[in-house]
Amino acid sequence: MTTSVPPEHPRFPNGISLYVHVPFCLSKCPYCDFNTYQGIEEMKAPYVDALVREVRLWGGLLDHPRLNTIFFGGGTPSYMAAGQVEAIMDAVRASFPLGVDAEVTLESNPGDVTSAFLESMLSLGMNRLSIGVQALDDSLLQMLGRRHTADQAREALQLSRSAGCSNINVDLMYGLPNQTLDQWERSLGSALDLAPEHLSLYCLTLEEGTPLKRWVDEGSLPTPDPDLCADMYGHARSAMKGAGYVHYEISNWAVPGRHSVHNMAYWENGPYLGVGPGAHSSLDGRRFWDVTSPRQYIQRSRQWEPEAYLSVGGMAWELLSEQGPLGGSETIDNRTEMAETMVLGLRLLEGLDPEGFRKRFGRLPVEVYGDQVAQLVRDGLLEEDGGKLKLTEASLFLSNQVFMRFLD
Repeated sequence: MTTSVPPEHPRFPNGISLYVHVPFCLSKCPYCDFNTYQGIEEMKAPYVDALVREVRLWGGLLDHPRLNTIFFGGGTPSYMAAGQVEAIMDAVRASFPLGVDAEVTLESNPGDVTSAFLESMLSLGMNRLSIGVQALDDSLLQMLGRRHTADQAREALQLSRSAGCSNINVDLMYGLPNQTLDQWERSLGSALDLAPEHLSLYCLTLEEGTPLKRWVDEGSLPTPDPDLCADMYGHARSAMKGAGYVHYEISNWAVPGRHSVHNMAYWENGPYLGVGPGAHSSLDGRRFWDVTSPRQYIQRSRQWEPEAYLSVGGMAWELLSEQGPLGGSETIDNRTEMAETMVLGLRLLEGLDPEGFRKRFGRLPVEVYGDQVAQLVRDGLLEEDGGKLKLTEASLFLSNQVFMRFLD
């Protein structure tokens, strides 16, 4: 049996990435400020119907570009029934051709990972599982409001491996209130013992409006010590290197050949489509985002047909915002795109390729940001190495200070 290769797409010859937002959670974690909700389970079925309509809408409007990656995020995608995920995947396959080696990731809560769940997800084409472990210490998991224990997290990874999952990511957090360096070392060591192909290690950010931020502000929990956070990051770098992982992005490590293809599309400032309440997209020099309210999203979806949103000059963006799925859109001007390409590219440990920047924008980075680059090099925060522009060892944990120089 041979598979025909679709002709090159006129607008997206290299394909695009798709993000599917699932806004449902059994319980919302106190540190989370994402567009997620608990207690609205009655909306799951109509949400899936609406999402299917949006997928079909964009498939038609974009003329069915190839998908290189699909990422089910949230929220808690594993909180959905297998039949609901199947309906979404069926709509995606009917609306977009999938690349031969398309990466399909599903985020999951350890408490949802059962043999039946894994069998269903693998049969639907998921070939990468991202497990939100966050910590392997029960006291920290309780403080974070997670609905699993450390043992359940370990069991989830072992079950996933036994089921045949060959590409597993583990999310862990550090810099938590009351977390000691010893706790972090033990959590990371325990995760490494389970040998996932990929680890994402995130320093806690206390987001405005979250219960965790309020508890810290009120003094119920201590403010994380930034020096201790830096020590935790330093330990992670050393431990991950010793275990044979490649540090390829500020917060991400992988065994060779197992980096996140989906997230690389973001860091390379490539084209991506987001569907579902609050999901963001960046395509054709335009950034747009869906309405955040699941209820409004569902109500609007009943009138989504591609033909209604096409105009003589292209897409009718105002109508897409008034009646379609969008909450808003904006044009990405050249200056903004250059700045974002700099910032995203510098997140990668291999650095930003000046020649790739020139091919995209017609100018080298030093021709646009000569003063900033020169000053950052003098300050020891940037370096030129192997023809690439990179963060230095000293600036990896201080990267936002570098990025702000390009965004001002």
